[in-house]
Amino acid sequence: MKSLRLLLCALPVVLTGCSTLSAVNWSAAYPWNWFGSSTEVTEQGVGNLTADTALEQSAIESALGGDYRLRSGMRTQNGTIIHYFEALKDDQLALVINGEKSTVGRIEVLDTEIETDKGVKIGMPFSDLYQKAYGNCISVPADDNVTVECKAEGSQHISYQFSGTWNGPEGLMPSDDTLKSWKISKIIWQQ
Repeated sequence: MKSLRLLLCALPVVLTGCSTLSAVNWSAAYPWNWFGSSTEVTEQGVGNLTADTALEQSAIESALGGDYRLRSGMRTQNGTIIHYFEALKDDQLALVINGEKSTVGRIEVLDTEIETDKGVKIGMPFSDLYQKAYGNCISVPADDNVTVECKAEGSQHISYQFSGTWNGPEGLMPSDDTLKSWKISKIIWQQ
């Protein structure tokens, strides 16, 4: 009879979907995550940062699990105000998180310890992932050097930015021979 009363008390919580506990990272309770789990870039996002994460400091800190120190800012892009957060690890820029609305829309990964669910990480050469740029990559504006952005194979949300040395005209795609030694400088997840 005592277990029946306990069941009747717990049943409403279970049936309502535990909405008050929805912000808890339940996957961290799995035994295989007790000794540290690595953050990965997947189609859903970066670790627990997804398109459902509110673009607010507390929500981002919760999703990152306290591994990073956050600072926030705003900038304009094509006439639109972009809110962003920079996540720092040991005073090094590790993630740039932004969005145009109230949720996360883009995450730029600079942390060398974060890799994709396919094992791709910062520093991998272009030649390990692509044979040619045509059909996979575009030249993108960068602050101080030429950058090429390539869509991850089979992905709708993940791309890689490669940086390297090239003395050709701005905006023109470097040759495949030049690109093969370039390395990933940034992994990008975008909604």
